[in-house]
Amino acid sequence: MSCPCSDIKPRILQAVKVCFVSDGVDAASLRRIANDADTSIGMIYYYFPTKDELFFAIVEEVYEAFLRDLEAAIQPELEVEQRIERLCQRFGSVSDAELTVMQLVAREALSSSSRRDRLVARFMRGHVPLIARLVGDGFAAGTFERGLHPVVVMLSLLGISVAPQIIRRVVGERLPPALIQSAPAGADLAHVLVQVLFHGVARKSDTGARTQS
Repeated sequence: MSCPCSDIKPRILQAVKVCFVSDGVDAASLRRIANDADTSIGMIYYYFPTKDELFFAIVEEVYEAFLRDLEAAIQPELEVEQRIERLCQRFGSVSDAELTVMQLVAREALSSSSRRDRLVARFMRGHVPLIARLVGDGFAAGTFERGLHPVVVMLSLLGISVAPQIIRRVVGERLPPALIQSAPAGADLAHVLVQVLFHGVARKSDTGARTQS
């Protein structure tokens, strides 16, 4: 059997992404995908035997490049705090395509246990060990309190330094202008979030100053 035209697969993936985002994986119509990609349903099956394979092809297309960026951002030659800030910066600069796939991953992970398990398995071979290594280096360098469990530190890092960047990216422009006008974003927000991670948000006590006086 001769190989099909080389641009068919990218066309299929682009059509699939649009359809999956609007309809979800299970409800997506292969006929619509084929029409949008200007190909046939048979050609879709030639490349992707199941809808799950289509879904994970979309994820992998974006995730591989994202992983390379994360590896470069948190290279072990840098100080731990600097690596965390660079990690946070990368999440703050997600592209529209990356954000679309993140939203799709979140939805499918909640709606399908089989896809969730496969996503978890992939992430355990991807960004999870990268961040775990960063946390381990933080303990080795004395950056983190040794009495804390590494999982607590990892969750704190993701919850305080990473998740807000995604939230800012998704809802930031939808907030009232008066609220968002001077709010930091991107690299500026990354710096602030890392300071919050290490120093908190509580008002600094002036007990020491009173004692000295």
